[in-house]
Amino acid sequence: MKYIVAGHQAVTESEFAELALGTPVELWLGVDGESTEERAARLDAARDILTDPEFRSLPDDLVRLAAQVVETHPDLFNVVPLARPARRSARKGVAA
Repeated sequence: MKYIVAGHQAVTESEFAELALGTPVELWLGVDGESTEERAARLDAARDILTDPEFRSLPDDLVRLAAQVVETHPDLFNVVPLARPARRSARKGVAA
């Protein structure tokens, strides 16, 4: 299946997310092994992006995208209902 966003073809899921959001996914999620200074710089850049009028709706767009993924691919989450344990009686005495 091909994903084309704004005229660009996304090959991987992360490329699709990047094209859909207009920013690299790593900007929001971080990368393994980043230093404290790198994290601070990344978060500062993310804050700057959110103040840009073009990206003001980005938090809402992210929630909408996540909801669409959940709706379209519920099997990704492998959610199964858990059995409820049997209720125990609160009575401690025995009737005579």
